[in-house]
Amino acid sequence: MRYFIELSYNGGAYHGWQIQPTAISVQEVLEKGLSRLLNENIAIMGAGRTDTGVHASQMFAHFDTEIDFDTDDLVYKLNSFLPKDIAVTSIFRVKPDAHARFHATERSYLYRISTKKNVFTSENAYYLKQNLDVEKMNEAAKILLEYQDFQCFSKTNTDVKTYNCDIKNAEWFAKDDELHFVITADRFLRNMVRAIVGTLINIGLGKLEVNQLHNIIESKDRSEAGYSVPAHGLYLTKVSYPETIKL
Repeated sequence: MRYFIELSYNGGAYHGWQIQPTAISVQEVLEKGLSRLLNENIAIMGAGRTDTGVHASQMFAHFDTEIDFDTDDLVYKLNSFLPKDIAVTSIFRVKPDAHARFHATERSYLYRISTKKNVFTSENAYYLKQNLDVEKMNEAAKILLEYQDFQCFSKTNTDVKTYNCDIKNAEWFAKDDELHFVITADRFLRNMVRAIVGTLINIGLGKLEVNQLHNIIESKDRSEAGYSVPAHGLYLTKVSYPETIKL
């Protein structure tokens, strides 16, 4: 039987989602919890990878087991067992071939910039004291929707077959003392969102003109794009699936 597990986590203490040989990861902690509670070795497959320090307000993974259990009871036990920075929202049965990664149709990310020094958000948002031209940043964000090849924003030496991504939405908006950037696509490259945000910040600071974004994307050269903003401001916020995967 195959199950999907929905969870959230604060990534500050972890070296990303994926299991690492010499560092702690969210996947490792979750696998250990499931294996102990179900009394068998459980391997899980996530909807994607988040890098070191990146958070997720919604993440999905799947696992297989022949053990019969009450899903609500396992959610309760897992949340009692897991550390305070990982929380399970739900567990539900899916079709045997449902895949948390390959069947995801869209993913959304949020990047938070704090415009004022705030001791309560310093570990969850990127503090930037310079004033940003949000109008120009939104003008540039619309340009992203005109392209599909985003090699210029990808981490170099990454093992991918294609750099194509279908970006559905990308925009900035103000919320209290923060600026939020939201972006939705069918898939993302490694480091892509953080590199996009860094490039748009440079436009907002006047270091780049809006139209230069065309040249950056068409160059397919990571060195032409902006810096990668810190990981602690980035959140995976939504992963979408077709209803047909559920039983």
